[in-house]
Amino acid sequence: MNPAAAISSAQDYPLAVQNRNTTEAYLVGKSLFEKLVLYLEDAGDRKTIKSIDLKDKSDFEEFASEFGI
Repeated sequence: MNPAAAISSAQDYPLAVQNRNTTEAYLVGKSLFEKLVLYLEDAGDRKTIKSIDLKDKSDFEEFASEFGI
């Protein structure tokens, strides 16, 4: 398969790149890659939010400076 056809095939689903019947890599299209990145960022944000303990924070400025925002 030529590279352009492989990229076109990988728009919505990962495409396994094989060498002698062994998967060597996966090719994903731009749209799917961007969705994966957003999902991972959201998962990281949720983990951070769950770890925050607001009981000892007296004001937003203290909270914001601790988390660099």
